[in-house]
Amino acid sequence: PVSLYAATKKSNELMAHCYSHLYGIPATGLRFFTVYGPWGRPDMAYFSFTDAILGGKPINVFNHGDMERDFTYIDDIIEGICRVMKKIPESNGGWDGARPDPSSSSAPYKIYNIGNNNPEPLMKFISVIEDALGKKAVINFLPMQPGDVRMTCADIDDLRADTGYAPRTPIEQGIPAFVKWYREYYRV
Repeated sequence: PVSLYAATKKSNELMAHCYSHLYGIPATGLRFFTVYGPWGRPDMAYFSFTDAILGGKPINVFNHGDMERDFTYIDDIIEGICRVMKKIPESNGGWDGARPDPSSSSAPYKIYNIGNNNPEPLMKFISVIEDALGKKAVINFLPMQPGDVRMTCADIDDLRADTGYAPRTPIEQGIPAFVKWYREYYRV
């Protein structure tokens, strides 16, 4: 892992896998990709960008805007969770420790990525927020933050194959829904 955030996520997955292996308890790990939507965390970029743009304050955009994220609307995350809840992981009897498949295990354990499977440029995301707000952002372009990555993309092939999951919410639909909620909730 290239960041402490990634290291903590990986360590949690390793502990869950170990527990599953030792005690035969089915365990499923879920990796969410850049979740956005109503009732989100105020420290997330889309939330703080919305607040700053409405308040006429500048937003900080790292790597000079050259970033892509697999933005995933909350409804698609919930759909993925509901589908995974119906799928109890099983041991792979053919698993070979000499040539391990990272998507399989001898333990009843599985990891799924839940995302949109469609990275969007950060500047496009900001543009959609601006359009939904009817107001332009004042942007403070900054260099890349240590430990950050230029792009994220959820590989949802296993989730799709095992559960039929298919995300349905493009940012052009999800951001206006968030902005509508934000304006109503905060009365702005």
